[in-house]
Amino acid sequence: MIVAGPCSVESREQTLATCRGLAACGCVDMIRGGVWKPRTYPSCFQGIGEIGLRWLVEAKEQTGLPFGVEVANGRHVEASLDAGADMVWIGARTTGNPFSVQEVADALRGTHALVLVKNGQMPDTALWTGAVERLSAAGIPPERLVLVHRGFSQASGGGYRNPPVWHVALEMRRRFPELKMLCDPSHICGCREGLAATAQKAADLSYDGLFMESHIRPDEALSDAGQQITPQRLGELLAGLRWRRETVDVPQFEADMERLRLEIDQIDAQLFSLLSRRMGIAENIGRIKRENDVTILQRRRWDEIVEHIVGRAGELGLSPEFIRTILDAVHMESIAHQNAVMNS
Repeated sequence: MIVAGPCSVESREQTLATCRGLAACGCVDMIRGGVWKPRTYPSCFQGIGEIGLRWLVEAKEQTGLPFGVEVANGRHVEASLDAGADMVWIGARTTGNPFSVQEVADALRGTHALVLVKNGQMPDTALWTGAVERLSAAGIPPERLVLVHRGFSQASGGGYRNPPVWHVALEMRRRFPELKMLCDPSHICGCREGLAATAQKAADLSYDGLFMESHIRPDEALSDAGQQITPQRLGELLAGLRWRRETVDVPQFEADMERLRLEIDQIDAQLFSLLSRRMGIAENIGRIKRENDVTILQRRRWDEIVEHIVGRAGELGLSPEFIRTILDAVHMESIAHQNAVMNS
């Protein structure tokens, strides 16, 4: 499922030219276009408003492609559906506000439009899950509810605008296996250079499609110019992707996978046994600190540990971001064990 179109609908000419180009590339299933834009500063371009819906309707008539728009409140939903929108999507900022999600969900009750919901800005599953539950409670069935992974604003590292934090999105897939999930490389990357690699990563992780921004003249775009590409370039990018199968019915493949999975299972068992032993040592440290009236957190000691292990990232063949994530989790669990001892 490929959804593509301009970040912002800016003019009739720009909208129609972009959408005709997307139809011509032959890879796009649905047009997207921003009519209302939730911008940080009021001086920024806020979107063209409801007139843009008329241009998207005209684009649909010319190309035969269904279209969708971003909605942030009940009025947006009503205007979009009245205009004939086939899809609406809830953006990251709206997902982060349960009041807004509930208003949108209530306005969608009884409709048959496709509903896409992006992850919130924070790298966790709570608000994203809450949005799905509100939409489901409003009567949106699983076949018309789609997750969109667009990266997380509060994460850091990797040169992304909104780092993907892939494990959070994969956790959502585990929680909601009945829902399709699209990847939004445009917002994850924030620039054109990483789009193809990020799209291929999503394909390799068995995503169900892509949600991307395209503009007939990207450098002149009134919003997110750096991450948009022309319809022609988008067609080339999509043609270059390799969508692999999840499995194959080949005996040797199954045998090799089973052998390696057993090996991983053994290593995982060893890892967690070691972590359990580590927490036991942390509890002993907590007892000594309690006896000597010393605080749990020893910041200098922890900084030294992090610096040493992250410094070995290349040698270990692991990314610094992954190492920090693991160390943070281990540290918080150690503090919890020490705190339990200190207060016993």
